[in-house]
Amino acid sequence: MPDGRTVPQTVILANGEYPAEGLQAALLHNAQRVVCCDGAANAFIADGGRPTATVGDGDSIDAATLACPDTAFVRNPDQETNDLTKVFDYCLSQGWNDIIILGATGRREDHTLANISLLADYARRARVQMVTPTGVFDAFDSTRTLASVPGQQVSIFTIIPGTEISVEGLVYIPAPGGFRSWWCGSLNEASADRFTIRTDSPTIVFRAFDVKHPVQTDRKPCTKK
Repeated sequence: MPDGRTVPQTVILANGEYPAEGLQAALLHNAQRVVCCDGAANAFIADGGRPTATVGDGDSIDAATLACPDTAFVRNPDQETNDLTKVFDYCLSQGWNDIIILGATGRREDHTLANISLLADYARRARVQMVTPTGVFDAFDSTRTLASVPGQQVSIFTIIPGTEISVEGLVYIPAPGGFRSWWCGSLNEASADRFTIRTDSPTIVFRAFDVKHPVQTDRKPCTKK
């Protein structure tokens, strides 16, 4: 889990809720470089930041931001991808493949859902995490062990329904046949200082920061119908 001492190699700043406080703000401040999604540069520069680059089609960036010195704007008019993917592809083209995404949630739920789902694609090409005000998303398609604390809430989302998955170090064990819907793997709970997930298909895991409210122990695993 990243903390306030983490120094990200690269932060991608999306144009959702601006990370003005807490861990998100610390990661933004500590980053070796910040690459903004189009309009996200407006708030970042207004907050005193200087993006390494801003990437997008230019539809939401202010003229004053474009005129800001020492900031490169990389125009990408492709309408088949969103700005987050344009920035991600740009970072990989520069050899920056250790990435934390900030500001990808909030404002609009459809954008939030789309941004989270993209992690499953990105994880096949780079080491990438998404940090939100309430927790951290990781994505992978093979065996992965993640740090945790007992009682930490953990949610698992398999992109393809019915994906076989096994876990160690979590309270609830997935039933055979995989999760039939996205909600079925949500609200699990860590039982140790790490847990392991084995899967062979794109899987997204959320670890919540708040461990004060453990999930109900009478929850039954969701089985495939």
